[in-house]
Amino acid sequence: MLDETIITETPPLASCYGRLGQQVRIPITGNRARRVLHGALNIRTGAIALLITDHWDQDTHQYFLTMVRSQWRGWHIVLFEDRGAPHTAEESREVAAALHIELRLLPVATPELNAMDHLWRHVKGYGLANRATVSIDTSADMACQYLLALSPRERLRKAGVLSGHFWLTL
Repeated sequence: MLDETIITETPPLASCYGRLGQQVRIPITGNRARRVLHGALNIRTGAIALLITDHWDQDTHQYFLTMVRSQWRGWHIVLFEDRGAPHTAEESREVAAALHIELRLLPVATPELNAMDHLWRHVKGYGLANRATVSIDTSADMACQYLLALSPRERLRKAGVLSGHFWLTL
């Protein structure tokens, strides 16, 4: 499974502690910095490949495909992706074919089918939420470290692969 998510300078805020009777101050800088976190999850082993970039386009997607191939050399790779423009671009499909990576496009508007989407939701809800952003790069690194600190089995569990209701049987 392959997907991207955007890390912003203003993290999600679900809860916050403060003194009773006092308004909690949440710093909002107005800065619109962001990083794109690319991820691929091996749904058999729980291994993960991650890349942080400033933007998401064909070039960054194609570079990530080469990273995936180099990480899983010798494997027969079938990647399930959404229908984002960089994924469906002819050049990206050609790069994948040259790398001997089979691509399968998920139906439109079905994030629930992509295990990486479940991982991103978990990272944003637990790994990044309710913390002040020191810098956008630090937040992106924290998101990666959070995922890498999980055991492969825990990654698969949080991605919904081990739920017993996962749509793709192995």
